[in-house]
Amino acid sequence: MQKSSEPELILGIRNLAGLEACSRYADAVYFSTDRLSLRAKAKEITLETLKDFVYEVKARGLKAYLAVNSAVNESRLDEVEEVVAAAVKAGVDAVIAWDPAVILKARKAGLRVQISTQANVTNHETAEFYRTLGAERIVLSRELSLEEIREIGQHTEVEIEAFVHGAMCMAISGRCHLSAYVLGKSGNCGECTQPCRWEWELHGENGLVMESRGKYLLSAKDLCMIGHVPELLEAGIYAFKVEGRLRDPGYLEVVSRCYREAIDACKEGRYTREKVETWKSELASVYNRGFSTGFYFGVPGLEGFSPDKGMNASEKKRRAAGVVENYYPKQQAAAIRLLEEGLAVGDEILIEGSTTYLKQQVRSLIKKGMLLQTAEKGDEVGLAVDRPVRKNDRIFIV
Repeated sequence: MQKSSEPELILGIRNLAGLEACSRYADAVYFSTDRLSLRAKAKEITLETLKDFVYEVKARGLKAYLAVNSAVNESRLDEVEEVVAAAVKAGVDAVIAWDPAVILKARKAGLRVQISTQANVTNHETAEFYRTLGAERIVLSRELSLEEIREIGQHTEVEIEAFVHGAMCMAISGRCHLSAYVLGKSGNCGECTQPCRWEWELHGENGLVMESRGKYLLSAKDLCMIGHVPELLEAGIYAFKVEGRLRDPGYLEVVSRCYREAIDACKEGRYTREKVETWKSELASVYNRGFSTGFYFGVPGLEGFSPDKGMNASEKKRRAAGVVENYYPKQQAAAIRLLEEGLAVGDEILIEGSTTYLKQQVRSLIKKGMLLQTAEKGDEVGLAVDRPVRKNDRIFIV
């Protein structure tokens, strides 16, 4: 099997802000429209705007992969036709799918197909089956060990892709029914309410509450393989995938940069344990639920779960400060309202919106023509900005 010395690094995004955040480090991005996606909350990209979005992706030198990976009921087959037609018109580089109806319609339309992890591919014969349907790449099940991945790759010509970072589902390949059972919101149709991240209690048959290590009994830690990039490369994995289509652009910037640096360091012989510790620290500074290596080195036990924390385990959390009221291009400045917290010259801030991602220092603040060193909560002030921002963009202190 041909080993990959420089795998494709793929980031999940939901809008132009996410694209801007990771575009300097990623090789490709995957995303969805408001149709037939496992991320139904990610609605910023529609069939009508898909072509323009793909143009922006390719203008930055990245490949564009469209996820069409929800369950397809009989009543939604017409939607498949519409999504496939929009994908052809937009010029996406591939469609990520698992439902045979989507695969067949995409191939008939001349689209390249990559098989979603939802297909739960766990052996080379299944990979070869999908290759006979025209698939060029398989996103393997996340429940495989590194040795199993290596063996599958040695027995198939199809490209092998694997997740290396991001949220893990407590159900096999994300095929979870808990949300549908509890709230009638199907995770397999993109509406997961994440009950696995809720607090739960264990009750015995006698009605007593049983002691446990914590109340987040079903909350799996995030996958993090930054410390094992050489092993991933040696296994012949063609593409490294980062989960996080619903996470903020700051997360995407940090994660994409760390994995790009790690891949480049391996290629150039500069990958060291000291660098790994630095990358781990940076990854821990953005949204995470604690880290594990998933199934790569065996079936995880309790160490793969985070029972004491349901959501963000990061100790470094960004703080909301305010909102952009207007942007003045000639002055390269924004009028902002500080709703939650004040600002000071020298503060590191993020300005984010559906199309904005700007990380910079506060260089100057002005109020009624007077330069300020600090502005208080409730103030309306002018802020010098490095790039254009837009009305209603949010401002965070990091």
